[in-house]
Amino acid sequence: MNTELIGVIATFAITVLLAIPLGKYIAKVFNNEKTILDFIAPVERFIFRICGIDTSKEMNWKQHLMALLTINMLWFVYAFVLLYTQGSLFLNPDGNPSMTSDLTFNTAISFLVNCNLQDYSGETGATYLTQLFVFNFLMFVSAATGIAALVVVFNAMRDKVTDKLGNFFVIFTKTITRILLPLSIVIAVLLVFNGTPASFHGKDSIITMQGDTVQVSRGPAAGMIAIKHLGTNGGGWFGANSAHPLENPNYFTNMLEMVVQVLIPIAMIFALGFYIKRKKFSYVIFGVMTIGMLTLLIPTMMAEMNGNPAITAMGIDQHSGATEGKEVRFGAAASGYWSIVTTIISTGSVNSMHDSSMPLSGNMQLLGMMVNSFYGGCGVGILNYYIFIIIAVFISGLMVGRTPEFLGRKIEAREMKIATLIALLHPFIILVGTAISSFTLVHYPNADWAVKPSTWLNNPGYHGFSEMLYQYTSCAANNGSGFEGLGDNNVFWNVTTGFVLILGRYLPIIGPLAIAGILAKKKYIPESAGTLRTDTGTFGLMTYAVIMIIAALAFFPALVLGPIAEYFSLYHH
Repeated sequence: MNTELIGVIATFAITVLLAIPLGKYIAKVFNNEKTILDFIAPVERFIFRICGIDTSKEMNWKQHLMALLTINMLWFVYAFVLLYTQGSLFLNPDGNPSMTSDLTFNTAISFLVNCNLQDYSGETGATYLTQLFVFNFLMFVSAATGIAALVVVFNAMRDKVTDKLGNFFVIFTKTITRILLPLSIVIAVLLVFNGTPASFHGKDSIITMQGDTVQVSRGPAAGMIAIKHLGTNGGGWFGANSAHPLENPNYFTNMLEMVVQVLIPIAMIFALGFYIKRKKFSYVIFGVMTIGMLTLLIPTMMAEMNGNPAITAMGIDQHSGATEGKEVRFGAAASGYWSIVTTIISTGSVNSMHDSSMPLSGNMQLLGMMVNSFYGGCGVGILNYYIFIIIAVFISGLMVGRTPEFLGRKIEAREMKIATLIALLHPFIILVGTAISSFTLVHYPNADWAVKPSTWLNNPGYHGFSEMLYQYTSCAANNGSGFEGLGDNNVFWNVTTGFVLILGRYLPIIGPLAIAGILAKKKYIPESAGTLRTDTGTFGLMTYAVIMIIAALAFFPALVLGPIAEYFSLYHH
């Protein structure tokens, strides 16, 4: 086994070993048990007092949802105003301009919904003020929003009959003060000591090895890079994201960033088991998600390490063919691993260019976002998986001739309608968006917009279609990565993807919250010998089959037109 593979295996093993105690700690935080960070309680009480929050008032699922949507709307307005006026505000040593209205619309929504799609270039498109007080701020609160929504579902699963599911603002605040902020500080310090900038100086002049003088952007990047990964946000301080040597200076930082971006998604799975006292159930979920990850990861790493046959056919050695577009400092295996974990969760950060990935790798990256429930983002990954659990329970109940039950509650028509709508929504917004963009490109290539549709794509044919499909898939999955051969900073893409971002974020939160809230108020039925157990390997495989079948039925035709066709055309020649 070569050292590249050992590094990948070690990275995943470290992630799991850290996630288990972190999951236990998270469960204690939300169960109001004693933890090592209880000294922060006076700060939390001060926040609650000045914000007028009654911590003793519990909310039902509708009140939680109202609180979540209302405060998110306020953050959108705040972000829009600052981004639209950033060029004339302070903390702008490089003199970067304000964003256009359509780019402001897209960027504010993107960071609000934890996607961090960047149609601007990081160091030249934003100022220190907006990087810190818009993007950094939204990275914390968007991650906390997802976790808070999941904890509401935890409460609904834990209690037998209730409509009191905790207080959204208390859960939200503790997520930041007890989890996100302390861990981000530790990560940022490690990044700073390994060469990531953390100053407010402007661009610096350096002389390259070729003797050229170039201007290199700097800034207080370490803090943003820490929360961008921990909160599964993914937006880079620099335009090249974690492929930039200042954002990801060495192998240690590369491993650190790969670990922390998957840490909370996996920790929340274990936290579920500790929180509702069903550890076996959480192990089954972890097993299914890990099998799903390996389904995508193994073909990707094989494709990336074997290299591009077209490059090899040109007389270039196989090793060089494997490193085209990859992070040559760390190897093709590390690039392949990063590309899959960043797309199955909602991080979307990159340490190599996905547009340079082999067609099979691009297919797996797309499929990871299309499934959108293997680990997933902070909180929302399990929320997406929860929908598939409901569907799997219903199908399993029909197969054995019993009324479907999940954790002592009957799954009936109302819950199934919601689950089905949410499951169908994801492919709907992706495929409709891709169809509209394809139609516009073919029939109106020279439309008089800011950028003509004929100039959108740098790559024609199958790969060009994949670039458009990838953009809407990334937005619907709140991922933010892209096949960057696409020219996306224009009115069409900023506006259309903006609406996909909104639908792809909030409806998959509304659906699970509604289902969990409805089930929590139903009569509790104790488990018996005839109860369908959801903590077994058999049910886990059933859920995996449901996830993959739904994804295949919805997306296979589109994948055939893009990465699959490109794969066969590449090897045919």
